[in-house]
Amino acid sequence: MTTTNSFSLQIRDDQIGVITMDIAGESMNVLKAEFADEISSLLADIKANSQLKGLVFISGKPDSFIAGADISMLDGCKTAEEAQAIGRMGQQMFDQLEQLPIPLVAAIHGPCLGGGLELAMACHARVASNDNKTVLGLPEVQLGLLPGSGGTQRLPRLVGLQKALDMILTGKQLRAAQAKKAGLVDEVVANSILLDAAVKRALKGKLEREQPKLNLVGKVLERTPFGRNILFSQARKQTLQKTQGNYPAPLKILDVIKTGVDSGMQAGLAAEAKAFGELCMTKESAALRSLFFATTQMKKESGAGDTKPNKVRKAAVLGGGLMGGGIANVTATKAGIPVRIKDINEQGISNALKYSYSLLEKKFKRRFISKAEMQKQLLLITGTTDYSGFHDADIVVEAVFEDLALKQQMVADIEQHCSEHTIFASNTSSLPIGQIAAKAARPENVIGLHYFSPVDKMPLVEVIAHETTSAQTIATTVAFARKQGKTPIVVKDGAGFYVNRILALYMNEAANILLEGEPVEKIDKALVKFGFPVGPVTLLDEVGIDVGAKISPILTTELGERFAAPAAFDKLLADGRKGKKTEKGFYLYGKNGKKGKKRVDESVYSVLGVTPAARLNSDEISNRCVVQMLNEAVRCLDEGIIASARDGDIGAIFGIGFPPFLGGPFRYIDQLGAANLVAQLRNLESRFGSRFAPAPLLVTMAEQQQRFYN
Repeated sequence: MTTTNSFSLQIRDDQIGVITMDIAGESMNVLKAEFADEISSLLADIKANSQLKGLVFISGKPDSFIAGADISMLDGCKTAEEAQAIGRMGQQMFDQLEQLPIPLVAAIHGPCLGGGLELAMACHARVASNDNKTVLGLPEVQLGLLPGSGGTQRLPRLVGLQKALDMILTGKQLRAAQAKKAGLVDEVVANSILLDAAVKRALKGKLEREQPKLNLVGKVLERTPFGRNILFSQARKQTLQKTQGNYPAPLKILDVIKTGVDSGMQAGLAAEAKAFGELCMTKESAALRSLFFATTQMKKESGAGDTKPNKVRKAAVLGGGLMGGGIANVTATKAGIPVRIKDINEQGISNALKYSYSLLEKKFKRRFISKAEMQKQLLLITGTTDYSGFHDADIVVEAVFEDLALKQQMVADIEQHCSEHTIFASNTSSLPIGQIAAKAARPENVIGLHYFSPVDKMPLVEVIAHETTSAQTIATTVAFARKQGKTPIVVKDGAGFYVNRILALYMNEAANILLEGEPVEKIDKALVKFGFPVGPVTLLDEVGIDVGAKISPILTTELGERFAAPAAFDKLLADGRKGKKTEKGFYLYGKNGKKGKKRVDESVYSVLGVTPAARLNSDEISNRCVVQMLNEAVRCLDEGIIASARDGDIGAIFGIGFPPFLGGPFRYIDQLGAANLVAQLRNLESRFGSRFAPAPLLVTMAEQQQRFYN
């Protein structure tokens, strides 16, 4: 048996060598630069053994294959050439594996991502377990990079151009069955027989790699120069439309894959390594990598120091509306925790159950889950119109109307019907938690747990502790949110908390620009071009104009006049315009909003008393809205609403879609320079008044030339 620090080679009686990768002290395997020497010495032993009939590469970790490459080694690179050398080293390492004269089979169980999949593709065959944990993908684009160890060249040759472009440009991950259908894996078996199946395949000898199976249209598009030109041209057009040109990686990916297709594997690999090096040095990749490190670091934190969370065995939800139904869904389907929904009538419960049923049915139809798994998850959700079945709930999440007296009544009801340890978590979007807990007998159990809509898609939750919330309550709530698949940030109590507070001023500014006469679609386009997923006016229609109208007075009362929404917005509600949910808002819906491009409801201008005329350019529009958000984020940090710039960046990106390639409000301020931002705010203040007055902390930082990150 040959053993290095992370790899061992064991030769079986049937002369199949089993290479096991197991990095000591790590929960998952990741590829590091120093492995090149270990693999070279292992390969020397393999080549020296003429008895060997084949090899199987497997992970020694119980739940993962290889989760990717160690991203931190890229941060040490000072030049594109240094990063390019890392890519080249990976390419050469995997090239040696591919050139082995005996068959090498990858036995894949658990995440096989990034460099892990590049290694598996360099093997001559791949066998995967049918476990839900097994996923295959190249997510490098999400870090502003491309696969740098041969992935851009091997994937198209295995699955075809269209499938490869879809996977590499989006970072999409495939389950084992999908990977087999695509031609990425050769066999899918139960994990219990994974090694046996891989050994059996290795004993068959080296098989000729077949071309990807394509239909007639696929053959025309992928196997003729004319078709390929159409394919790349369309992909470029769609990519630019989706990214607004803000992300350099997708365009480089297209160029590199095209080079490999047109000029062969070696030219493709050279282009890949060069592009990998260049992308490593971009500010966009630096921002996306910083986000990756921040979220990884956060996963290790309890939100309450050394306090360990209590186990949540059963949860309950008050309110069967859209939010309540969504919260119940992620509790059952992601956390696997039984959840009881209470609503004042059967219809509410029925709606909440239907919400989960329709989401699970979609998963079943796409073969993500079996019928049995779907039914098992549905059985975790039950409903009631009274408090029966609430006595043993460890946490109760309240998702009722934004009414303080009602929420206080809910606290009293839970204290009466549940145990003395039950946590009361309010999903309020704007009311201070201290006020909700004001009449509580056990205020230490009361906390805010603010989800974003739609709950099943939005990754962020704000965990809001008021002055007497216990550390135990915070730690348990944070752990509960993580089990639901969420990224929780702990914020201090206060009106609007963090995310809605910075969002409110951004939305208000968009409203002011609209009332100055700028067309609706121009405002939305400007902010999408800046990098937001949707424009502010579209967002107001999605969330509900009435919701915005309810939050605004609370924020104005608690935080001051700068939060006052334009008075003209009352005219919208008087005209029955609540947005998408009533099919009447800024845009056309239903029969009037024909499929395809969204169209503005032109009658909204007369309701607001505005004559639309485009006067400002896109940059002026986006700048006015964004600086309001940046300025308020700094105020929140100064007031201790958020604990750090890191938390503020994660909150803005995951909560409201602040452009990830900018790294969040605080990284973006560092990029702009505090002095530059203060100068912009002063200029706007002189033109539009005190709502643009720079935050005191920002002024101090500008004077002292400070940054939020070193």
